[in-house]
Amino acid sequence: MTSKKPFRNLSAILLALSSGTLCAGAARAQTPADPSAASLPAPARLGGAPDYAYAAYQSGHYVAAMQEAMARIKADPEDGPAMTLIGELYAKGLGVKRDPAEAARWYGLAAARSDPQGMLALGLAKLKGEGVAQDRAAAQSLFEKAAAQGLPGAIYNLGVLAVETNGKNPDFEKAAGLFRQAAELGLADAAFALGLLYKNGTGVEKNDEQAASWIGRAAKEGHVPAEVEYAIMLFNGTGTAKDEAAAANLFLRAAVQNNPVAQNRLARILAAGRGLPKDRVEAMKWHLLAKAAGVNDSWLDGELAKLSPQEKAAVEARVHQDGGLFGN
Repeated sequence: MTSKKPFRNLSAILLALSSGTLCAGAARAQTPADPSAASLPAPARLGGAPDYAYAAYQSGHYVAAMQEAMARIKADPEDGPAMTLIGELYAKGLGVKRDPAEAARWYGLAAARSDPQGMLALGLAKLKGEGVAQDRAAAQSLFEKAAAQGLPGAIYNLGVLAVETNGKNPDFEKAAGLFRQAAELGLADAAFALGLLYKNGTGVEKNDEQAASWIGRAAKEGHVPAEVEYAIMLFNGTGTAKDEAAAANLFLRAAVQNNPVAQNRLARILAAGRGLPKDRVEAMKWHLLAKAAGVNDSWLDGELAKLSPQEKAAVEARVHQDGGLFGN
Protein backbone atom coordinates (compact mmCIF):
# COMPACT_ATOMS: atom_id res chain seq x y z
CA MET A 1 0.00 0.00 0.00
CA THR A 2 2.97 2.32 -0.07
CA SER A 3 5.46 3.31 -2.74
CA LYS A 4 8.09 4.44 -0.27
CA LYS A 5 11.21 6.26 -1.34
CA PRO A 6 14.59 4.59 -0.85
CA PHE A 7 16.85 5.00 2.21
CA ARG A 8 18.89 7.63 0.42
CA ASN A 9 17.80 9.55 -2.63
CA LEU A 10 19.14 7.74 -5.64
CA SER A 11 18.34 10.51 -8.10
CA ALA A 12 20.98 12.81 -6.60
CA ILE A 13 23.53 10.02 -6.79
CA LEU A 14 22.81 9.30 -10.45
CA LEU A 15 22.74 12.98 -11.35
CA ALA A 16 26.15 13.36 -9.68
CA LEU A 17 27.59 10.85 -12.12
CA SER A 18 27.60 13.44 -14.88
CA SER A 19 30.14 15.47 -12.89
CA GLY A 20 32.00 12.40 -11.67
CA THR A 21 31.15 13.04 -8.03
CA LEU A 22 29.37 9.99 -6.74
CA CYS A 23 28.20 10.67 -3.20
CA ALA A 24 26.30 7.87 -1.51
CA GLY A 25 24.77 10.20 1.04
CA ALA A 26 23.67 12.94 -1.32
CA ALA A 27 20.24 14.38 -0.69
CA ARG A 28 17.90 15.81 -3.32
CA ALA A 29 16.04 18.90 -2.22
CA GLN A 30 13.76 18.86 -5.25
CA THR A 31 11.13 16.55 -3.82
CA PRO A 32 9.88 15.62 -0.35
CA ALA A 33 11.77 12.88 1.47
CA ASP A 34 8.62 10.82 1.73
CA PRO A 35 5.64 10.50 -0.57
CA SER A 36 2.43 12.19 0.47
CA ALA A 37 -0.54 10.13 1.56
CA ALA A 38 -2.22 10.89 -1.74
CA SER A 39 0.61 9.20 -3.66
CA LEU A 40 0.14 5.79 -2.08
CA PRO A 41 -1.26 3.15 -4.43
CA ALA A 42 -4.33 1.24 -3.37
CA PRO A 43 -3.68 -2.07 -1.58
CA ALA A 44 -5.03 -5.27 -3.03
CA ARG A 45 -8.08 -6.75 -1.34
CA LEU A 46 -9.16 -10.33 -1.83
CA GLY A 47 -12.43 -10.72 -3.64
CA GLY A 48 -12.49 -7.09 -4.72
CA ALA A 49 -14.10 -5.91 -1.47
CA PRO A 50 -14.21 -2.10 -1.06
CA ASP A 51 -11.34 -0.84 1.03
CA TYR A 52 -13.04 1.70 3.26
CA ALA A 53 -10.00 2.07 5.52
CA TYR A 54 -7.78 3.01 2.60
CA ALA A 55 -10.44 5.33 1.16
CA ALA A 56 -10.62 7.16 4.49
CA TYR A 57 -6.83 7.37 4.57
CA GLN A 58 -6.67 8.82 1.07
CA SER A 59 -9.30 11.43 1.86
CA GLY A 60 -7.47 12.54 5.01
CA HIS A 61 -9.87 11.01 7.53
CA TYR A 62 -7.12 9.32 9.50
CA VAL A 63 -9.05 8.55 12.69
CA ALA A 64 -11.74 6.84 10.61
CA ALA A 65 -9.02 4.96 8.71
CA MET A 66 -7.58 3.69 12.00
CA GLN A 67 -11.00 2.65 13.28
CA GLU A 68 -11.86 0.83 10.06
CA ALA A 69 -8.47 -0.91 9.92
CA MET A 70 -8.80 -2.04 13.54
CA ALA A 71 -12.30 -3.34 12.84
CA ARG A 72 -10.97 -5.30 9.89
CA ILE A 73 -8.25 -6.89 12.00
CA LYS A 74 -10.77 -7.79 14.68
CA ALA A 75 -12.85 -9.55 12.02
CA ASP A 76 -9.79 -11.09 10.37
CA PRO A 77 -6.59 -11.32 12.46
CA GLU A 78 -4.66 -12.17 9.26
CA ASP A 79 -5.50 -8.91 7.46
CA GLY A 80 -1.98 -7.80 6.53
CA PRO A 81 -2.94 -4.75 4.42
CA ALA A 82 -4.90 -3.31 7.35
CA MET A 83 -1.84 -3.78 9.57
CA THR A 84 0.36 -2.00 7.05
CA LEU A 85 -2.10 0.89 6.94
CA ILE A 86 -1.97 1.22 10.73
CA GLY A 87 1.80 1.20 10.50
CA GLU A 88 1.65 4.09 8.03
CA LEU A 89 -0.55 6.10 10.36
CA TYR A 90 1.92 5.66 13.22
CA ALA A 91 4.93 6.26 10.96
CA LYS A 92 3.58 9.61 9.75
CA GLY A 93 1.69 10.63 12.88
CA LEU A 94 -1.62 10.82 11.07
CA GLY A 95 -4.56 10.76 13.48
CA VAL A 96 -2.24 9.40 16.17
CA LYS A 97 0.99 10.50 17.80
CA ARG A 98 3.97 9.66 15.58
CA ASP A 99 5.60 6.49 16.89
CA PRO A 100 8.24 4.83 14.65
CA ALA A 101 8.56 1.84 16.99
CA GLU A 102 4.82 1.18 16.91
CA ALA A 103 4.84 1.65 13.15
CA ALA A 104 7.61 -0.93 12.79
CA ARG A 105 5.68 -3.32 15.03
CA TRP A 106 2.63 -3.12 12.78
CA TYR A 107 4.76 -3.44 9.66
CA GLY A 108 6.30 -6.55 11.20
CA LEU A 109 2.86 -8.04 11.84
CA ALA A 110 1.90 -7.34 8.23
CA ALA A 111 5.16 -8.76 6.89
CA ALA A 112 4.67 -11.91 8.94
CA ARG A 113 1.42 -12.35 7.04
CA SER A 114 3.23 -11.98 3.71
CA ASP A 115 1.79 -8.56 2.88
CA PRO A 116 4.29 -7.17 0.33
CA GLN A 117 3.64 -3.55 1.28
CA GLY A 118 4.30 -4.42 4.91
CA MET A 119 7.53 -6.14 3.91
CA LEU A 120 8.64 -3.08 1.94
CA ALA A 121 7.77 -0.69 4.77
CA LEU A 122 9.51 -2.84 7.38
CA GLY A 123 12.53 -3.19 5.10
CA LEU A 124 12.82 0.58 4.78
CA ALA A 125 12.46 0.99 8.53
CA LYS A 126 15.29 -1.49 9.06
CA LEU A 127 17.40 0.20 6.42
CA LYS A 128 17.02 3.56 8.14
CA GLY A 129 16.91 2.27 11.71
CA GLU A 130 13.55 3.95 12.32
CA GLY A 131 11.72 2.35 15.23
CA VAL A 132 13.78 -0.80 14.86
CA ALA A 133 17.46 -1.74 14.83
CA GLN A 134 19.25 -0.84 11.61
CA ASP A 135 19.88 -4.00 9.59
CA ARG A 136 20.71 -3.69 5.90
CA ALA A 137 20.83 -7.46 5.30
CA ALA A 138 17.38 -7.95 6.82
CA ALA A 139 16.06 -5.02 4.78
CA GLN A 140 17.36 -6.55 1.57
CA SER A 141 15.79 -9.89 2.45
CA LEU A 142 12.43 -8.19 2.97
CA PHE A 143 12.73 -6.33 -0.33
CA GLU A 144 13.51 -9.61 -2.09
CA LYS A 145 10.41 -11.27 -0.62
CA ALA A 146 8.20 -8.36 -1.62
CA ALA A 147 9.81 -8.20 -5.06
CA ALA A 148 9.02 -11.88 -5.56
CA GLN A 149 5.38 -10.85 -5.29
CA GLY A 150 5.91 -8.27 -8.03
CA LEU A 151 5.89 -5.13 -5.88
CA PRO A 152 7.51 -2.36 -7.96
CA GLY A 153 8.74 -0.36 -4.95
CA ALA A 154 10.59 -3.39 -3.60
CA ILE A 155 12.22 -4.11 -6.97
CA TYR A 156 13.27 -0.48 -7.23
CA ASN A 157 14.80 -0.46 -3.75
CA LEU A 158 16.81 -3.56 -4.59
CA GLY A 159 18.22 -1.48 -7.43
CA VAL A 160 19.01 1.28 -4.97
CA LEU A 161 20.88 -1.20 -2.76
CA ALA A 162 22.88 -2.34 -5.79
CA VAL A 163 24.13 1.25 -6.11
CA GLU A 164 24.35 2.27 -2.46
CA THR A 165 26.80 -0.41 -1.38
CA ASN A 166 28.38 1.07 1.76
CA GLY A 167 31.76 1.66 0.19
CA LYS A 168 31.80 -1.36 -2.11
CA ASN A 169 31.78 -1.03 -5.87
CA PRO A 170 28.24 -0.21 -7.03
CA ASP A 171 26.66 -2.62 -9.51
CA PHE A 172 24.98 -0.25 -11.95
CA GLU A 173 24.31 -3.00 -14.47
CA LYS A 174 22.28 -4.93 -11.90
CA ALA A 175 20.55 -1.72 -10.83
CA ALA A 176 19.60 -0.95 -14.42
CA GLY A 177 17.91 -4.32 -14.80
CA LEU A 178 15.95 -3.85 -11.58
CA PHE A 179 14.97 -0.29 -12.45
CA ARG A 180 13.71 -1.50 -15.81
CA GLN A 181 11.55 -4.15 -14.15
CA ALA A 182 10.05 -1.64 -11.75
CA ALA A 183 9.61 0.99 -14.48
CA GLU A 184 7.77 -1.47 -16.70
CA LEU A 185 5.43 -2.03 -13.77
CA GLY A 186 4.67 1.68 -13.76
CA LEU A 187 6.94 3.12 -11.05
CA ALA A 188 7.97 6.65 -12.02
CA ASP A 189 10.99 6.72 -9.68
CA ALA A 190 12.37 3.68 -11.48
CA ALA A 191 11.73 5.12 -14.94
CA PHE A 192 13.57 8.29 -13.95
CA ALA A 193 16.50 6.35 -12.49
CA LEU A 194 16.77 4.17 -15.59
CA GLY A 195 16.64 7.24 -17.80
CA LEU A 196 19.51 8.82 -15.88
CA LEU A 197 21.57 5.66 -16.34
CA TYR A 198 21.01 5.86 -20.10
CA LYS A 199 21.78 9.58 -20.05
CA ASN A 200 25.13 9.01 -18.33
CA GLY A 201 25.97 5.67 -19.94
CA THR A 202 26.24 4.01 -16.53
CA GLY A 203 25.36 0.33 -16.28
CA VAL A 204 23.95 0.56 -19.81
CA GLU A 205 25.22 1.92 -23.11
CA LYS A 206 24.73 5.68 -23.31
CA ASN A 207 21.61 6.38 -25.35
CA ASP A 208 19.95 9.80 -25.40
CA GLU A 209 16.79 8.47 -27.06
CA GLN A 210 16.31 5.83 -24.37
CA ALA A 211 17.09 8.42 -21.70
CA ALA A 212 14.46 10.78 -23.07
CA SER A 213 11.92 7.97 -23.38
CA TRP A 214 12.24 6.80 -19.78
CA ILE A 215 12.62 10.24 -18.23
CA GLY A 216 9.68 11.44 -20.30
CA ARG A 217 7.60 8.56 -19.03
CA ALA A 218 8.35 9.58 -15.45
CA ALA A 219 7.61 13.21 -16.24
CA LYS A 220 4.16 12.27 -17.54
CA GLU A 221 3.47 10.70 -14.14
CA GLY A 222 4.17 14.02 -12.42
CA HIS A 223 7.64 13.09 -11.16
CA VAL A 224 9.01 16.60 -10.56
CA PRO A 225 12.77 15.99 -11.06
CA ALA A 226 11.90 14.06 -14.23
CA GLU A 227 9.83 17.00 -15.43
CA VAL A 228 12.87 19.25 -15.04
CA GLU A 229 15.28 16.83 -16.72
CA TYR A 230 12.91 16.07 -19.58
CA ALA A 231 12.21 19.79 -20.08
CA ILE A 232 15.93 20.39 -20.49
CA MET A 233 16.09 17.59 -23.06
CA LEU A 234 13.09 19.00 -24.93
CA PHE A 235 14.48 22.53 -24.92
CA ASN A 236 17.83 21.37 -26.31
CA GLY A 237 16.46 18.63 -28.56
CA THR A 238 18.52 15.96 -26.79
CA GLY A 239 17.21 12.46 -27.52
CA THR A 240 13.88 13.88 -28.61
CA ALA A 241 12.49 16.48 -30.99
CA LYS A 242 13.27 20.02 -29.93
CA ASP A 243 10.16 21.70 -28.47
CA GLU A 244 10.74 24.88 -26.51
CA ALA A 245 7.04 25.43 -25.80
CA ALA A 246 6.61 21.94 -24.32
CA ALA A 247 9.79 22.44 -22.31
CA ALA A 248 8.52 25.74 -20.95
CA ASN A 249 5.25 24.15 -19.84
CA LEU A 250 7.13 21.40 -18.03
CA PHE A 251 9.37 23.93 -16.30
CA LEU A 252 6.24 25.78 -15.21
CA ARG A 253 4.68 22.59 -13.84
CA ALA A 254 7.79 21.86 -11.81
CA ALA A 255 8.26 25.47 -10.75
CA VAL A 256 4.86 25.65 -9.10
CA GLN A 257 5.87 22.49 -7.20
CA ASN A 258 8.61 24.64 -5.63
CA ASN A 259 11.47 23.17 -7.65
CA PRO A 260 14.19 25.86 -7.63
CA VAL A 261 15.99 24.56 -10.74
CA ALA A 262 12.73 24.72 -12.70
CA GLN A 263 12.07 28.20 -11.31
CA ASN A 264 15.46 29.34 -12.57
CA ARG A 265 15.01 27.82 -16.03
CA LEU A 266 11.49 29.25 -16.27
CA ALA A 267 12.83 32.69 -15.37
CA ARG A 268 15.36 32.50 -18.20
CA ILE A 269 12.69 31.37 -20.67
CA LEU A 270 10.38 34.23 -19.72
CA ALA A 271 13.22 36.75 -19.81
CA ALA A 272 14.24 35.62 -23.29
CA GLY A 273 10.74 34.96 -24.64
CA ARG A 274 11.54 31.45 -25.78
CA GLY A 275 8.74 28.90 -25.46
CA LEU A 276 6.56 31.43 -23.66
CA PRO A 277 5.80 35.09 -24.36
CA LYS A 278 8.44 37.42 -22.96
CA ASP A 279 7.48 38.70 -19.51
CA ARG A 280 10.27 40.40 -17.57
CA VAL A 281 8.24 40.90 -14.41
CA GLU A 282 7.15 37.28 -14.23
CA ALA A 283 10.69 36.18 -15.10
CA MET A 284 12.18 38.14 -12.22
CA LYS A 285 9.57 36.77 -9.84
CA TRP A 286 10.69 33.24 -10.59
CA HIS A 287 14.32 34.31 -10.46
CA LEU A 288 13.94 35.71 -6.96
CA LEU A 289 12.05 32.62 -5.77
CA ALA A 290 14.81 30.39 -7.15
CA LYS A 291 17.50 32.62 -5.69
CA ALA A 292 15.85 32.46 -2.26
CA ALA A 293 16.19 28.67 -2.53
CA GLY A 294 19.91 28.94 -3.32
CA VAL A 295 20.00 28.98 -7.13
CA ASN A 296 22.06 32.03 -8.13
CA ASP A 297 22.16 33.40 -11.67
CA SER A 298 24.30 36.44 -12.48
CA TRP A 299 22.71 36.93 -15.91
CA LEU A 300 19.24 37.17 -14.38
CA ASP A 301 20.62 39.50 -11.71
CA GLY A 302 21.73 41.76 -14.53
CA GLU A 303 18.31 41.60 -16.17
CA LEU A 304 16.68 42.46 -12.84
CA ALA A 305 18.85 45.57 -12.57
CA LYS A 306 17.49 46.78 -15.92
CA LEU A 307 13.88 46.91 -14.74
CA SER A 308 12.14 50.20 -14.15
CA PRO A 309 11.13 51.13 -10.59
CA GLN A 310 7.52 50.30 -11.47
CA GLU A 311 8.51 46.87 -12.81
CA LYS A 312 10.61 46.16 -9.72
CA ALA A 313 7.65 47.04 -7.53
CA ALA A 314 5.47 44.66 -9.55
CA VAL A 315 8.08 41.89 -9.15
CA GLU A 316 8.18 42.46 -5.40
CA ALA A 317 4.40 42.29 -5.20
CA ARG A 318 4.29 38.99 -7.13
CA VAL A 319 7.07 37.46 -5.04
CA HIS A 320 5.23 38.46 -1.88
CA GLN A 321 2.02 36.96 -3.23
CA ASP A 322 3.40 33.75 -4.73
CA GLY A 323 6.33 33.22 -2.37
CA GLY A 324 3.94 32.42 0.45
CA LEU A 325 2.21 29.84 -1.73
CA PHE A 326 5.50 28.11 -2.54
CA GLY A 327 6.92 28.28 0.98
CA ASN A 328 9.78 30.68 0.15
